[in-house]
Amino acid sequence: MTAIGETALDAAMRAAVAAARSTRRTLPNPRVGCVLLAPDGSTIATGVHRGAGTAHAEVDALAQAGEAARGATAVVTLEPCNHTGRTGPCTTALIGAGVARVVFGQADPSNAGGGGAAVLRSAGVDVVGGHLAEETAELNVEWTHAVTGGRPFVTWKYAATMDGLSAAPDGSSKWITSEEARRDVQSLRAEADAIMAGTGAVLADDPRLTVRNEDDHPLPYDEQPLRVVVGETRIPRYYRVFDRTAPTLVIQSRDPDVVLDKLAANEIRHVWLEGGPRLAGGFWNAGRVDRVIGYIAPAMLGSGRAALEGEAATLADMRPITITDLRRIGPDIRIIGVPGEAQREQMGCGPGEGGH
Repeated sequence: MTAIGETALDAAMRAAVAAARSTRRTLPNPRVGCVLLAPDGSTIATGVHRGAGTAHAEVDALAQAGEAARGATAVVTLEPCNHTGRTGPCTTALIGAGVARVVFGQADPSNAGGGGAAVLRSAGVDVVGGHLAEETAELNVEWTHAVTGGRPFVTWKYAATMDGLSAAPDGSSKWITSEEARRDVQSLRAEADAIMAGTGAVLADDPRLTVRNEDDHPLPYDEQPLRVVVGETRIPRYYRVFDRTAPTLVIQSRDPDVVLDKLAANEIRHVWLEGGPRLAGGFWNAGRVDRVIGYIAPAMLGSGRAALEGEAATLADMRPITITDLRRIGPDIRIIGVPGEAQREQMGCGPGEGGH
């Protein structure tokens, strides 16, 4: 066993977290970082997972370290996987490299990738789990939800005036919020692997539903989330959701569970829901919204369409939101929150599969 102290392990784990956060999106896999430490606590290598089919963080770090990995301590944000998929098990790579100790943060909750700690221990590797568990778990909230709950994590984003309206009476909604807010939306939606809108919103606004850079140019096709159009109304093929800048899936149903089952079958982990108060209302009423991001413009409309078509009849039907972040984006206010326990109790959870 190495004599590396807790302070050095904490610093290494936070460096691994930072490395994992440097990736844009790795879904359907989790974000993972790995730091290899020499017996004296110095850093040998830092590895990161960059997406499905690429080297896992542990393997990336081991490749950089070479023979220096023998006798080292691997500090990993997620329990090393014991799964053969597009790549081999990280447990095998760590054992083969002669790593003496593995310190990981979040335990792997997936059926496919879990059990790595036990395999490492059986091979004589010293293993410590749960190090900075809360900080490492924050890396993969959406992925963890998907692989344990059996359905994608849903983030609902909307923009509204101070009186809660997202469109004028004539249906126009561009633009309620500022350019700064729209750039902020791009950076956040880039973390999802699907962007979803209802047919009504698509017909009204002809959105691109893509991730774009600061110059308003779309990212390359292979970096784009899946575009998902939900509803039974036919969309003409000349609408922009059918252009060649990103893949598109049409789901001819408004039932949230049917939609989410279809997305889960396509290995979607995190859905960015925007466009359409009716679609948003359906997911909200069914208890299928896991995060809310609202951009509030300092303006009033006085009449128009509300951001959400719900089913509340009295104040007793009001559902609480726990605010997790509140800040100013340009002239607008961005509010991020999660539904309260009253809604979360409606969300059934079952076994899922995953693994990085």
